[in-house]
Amino acid sequence: MSTLWIVEDHAAFRRTLVRVLNAETDLHCTRDFDSCEKLLVALAQDDAPHLILLDVGLPGMSGLDGIRLIKERAPKTLMVILTVFEDDDKVFKAICAGASGYLLKTSSVAEITQAVRDALAGGSPMTPRIARRVLEMFSELAPKHSNYGLSDREKEILQLMTTGLIKKEIADRLTLSVHTVDTYLRRIYEKLEVNTRTGAVAKALKEGLV
Repeated sequence: MSTLWIVEDHAAFRRTLVRVLNAETDLHCTRDFDSCEKLLVALAQDDAPHLILLDVGLPGMSGLDGIRLIKERAPKTLMVILTVFEDDDKVFKAICAGASGYLLKTSSVAEITQAVRDALAGGSPMTPRIARRVLEMFSELAPKHSNYGLSDREKEILQLMTTGLIKKEIADRLTLSVHTVDTYLRRIYEKLEVNTRTGAVAKALKEGLV
């Protein structure tokens, strides 16, 4: 059972998300908040959840400011942004700060539920429109002439990650065990100095590593 927290200041929308997610047999929304400040207090008192659905436009501390503090206190917790904002600056900042996905509130509840599962499975869920913008943003940035000492196999796995494949799919594609892919991913993260799959993909695209 995967545990979820939701940070959303629109009470009706938050209650709907809690109800929908708790109707799933493999998901359990244990806490919900209307501000980052309240979530941070809860993190100091309770075990961190597997994933947090986080709004950007919140009263007080914004979701973008909250991401870094949450990552410091709960580094293993995944975060998926769920917001009305789709401008490049907010998307870029959220991904660089460590968000695992970026969805718009216009997404259906079925799409949001699937995105939660995708993130928990190691994916980076984004609406197609946001995904295109991310690729465009990174493609416009000048690549650096360094490969961070990545081996050919690590580059191959990184390339597959940028296409959206999750660990099991990468393992199947390369005829490797999931455990072996996990080992490669840890090495890739260490060499790129990132902590998340999204960060690795972002850096690979930004610096022309694949």
